[in-house]
Amino acid sequence: MSAREVPTRRRVAAVVALVAYVVTLALIVFALFDEWVGLLVAWVLTILAAAAAWVAATRTGPQRWLAAVAAVAEIVVVVVLLIADAAMRDIAAVVITWIVAVAAARYAVHADAAALRAAAPPGVAVGPAARAVLIMNPWSGGGKVTRFDLPGECARRGIEAVVLARGDDLEQLARDAAGSGVDAIGMAGGDGSQALVAGIASEHDVPFVCIPAGTRNHLALDLGVDRNDVIGSLEAFSDGYERAVDLATVNGRVFVNNVSFGVYARIVQSEQYRDQKVGTAAAMLPELLGPGAAGFDFVVQGPVAPAFEHPCMVLVSNNVYELKRLGGFGTRAHLDAGVLGVVALTVGGAADVAALVAAETAGQVSRVRGWHEWQAPWVEVTSAGPIEVGVDGEALVLDPPLRLESRPAALRVRLAASAPGVSPAHARRPTDPRSLVRVALGHPAPG
Repeated sequence: MSAREVPTRRRVAAVVALVAYVVTLALIVFALFDEWVGLLVAWVLTILAAAAAWVAATRTGPQRWLAAVAAVAEIVVVVVLLIADAAMRDIAAVVITWIVAVAAARYAVHADAAALRAAAPPGVAVGPAARAVLIMNPWSGGGKVTRFDLPGECARRGIEAVVLARGDDLEQLARDAAGSGVDAIGMAGGDGSQALVAGIASEHDVPFVCIPAGTRNHLALDLGVDRNDVIGSLEAFSDGYERAVDLATVNGRVFVNNVSFGVYARIVQSEQYRDQKVGTAAAMLPELLGPGAAGFDFVVQGPVAPAFEHPCMVLVSNNVYELKRLGGFGTRAHLDAGVLGVVALTVGGAADVAALVAAETAGQVSRVRGWHEWQAPWVEVTSAGPIEVGVDGEALVLDPPLRLESRPAALRVRLAASAPGVSPAHARRPTDPRSLVRVALGHPAPG
């Protein structure tokens, strides 16, 4: 790309971002010199409030309520103190300029949907499937199969539609379809169903089509399927392209996204979790992380990092997630790197949790003291007894040892020609000053 190919609006956005970053830094320096006592006290009280919130989350009875009251009181004092010291004005100015800087930087360097669609697709163009089958879960995603009339859309396109009924065996239906001579098989449903059908498609070396008819469809997001265009994704059967992506297994069971252990896996085992996620987590945290909690005895080991013992949370993913916050697993820049991403987290007490809360707020969770992450072709998890796990969001209990392995290029995937083709993580570009200066001067951003 030559200098003149960088749109003027992106160059202007890069300049705005650089100026806004400088103004933000200047405002911070001014605030620190002008209101440093009040800001220091406010910072200390904020840390104490985070610690009190941790106590409230991990205790029961009077201790929980006293800690909750203390946390609220400390936050109120912080707000009053900032207003009294006129520091709120400075903070508001910093927040506003920072938001402007971040928004302008992202616009300047990030690839938008139009640019992704205009780029060459990451695969090989393929013609229409001669015989295609789409299996549909009518209960997934709030009934998207019915809402978008997927059976009717399939009939108009010559795609054989198989709609699940109560009592049907999805695995057997998928095996029957994949072994019947089809040259493309798809699944319209959530990630658990996608993983099962994808695994069977891989066994039969039949191209797989992911139709985003589930609730979240993390696999579709990272494949580059437009999750807001359910009907458009059917084009993969007729006008599309094919690429090879990785699968992963836990004791031979295929997963497409991740397997979780520890706190999160324990919580998703609860029958109440699906209907009341926040309330269920709050009720179970004292048991899982509070004083006297039994903890978790599993050990994570593999060929790369030393054995990691007794973490409170472990996430093993099919390729590496871009994780900045624990509130959501993020996205993966690649699904074809042939590795597992492994994250292990230990929390030692209130101080660690306060640091974790601050890092979560700043989007820097990977920098906390108890955070460990690495990549490996396989890992093994051992324990003294059965291990509760979440496999692509499905709660299971498996007998150790658990061996998790990457299966590079195991699955042939067909995508619609109109799909972006890459995940949000892959589309992102660095927003550091060096990248912004390049764009401002008319050069393409790296990445």
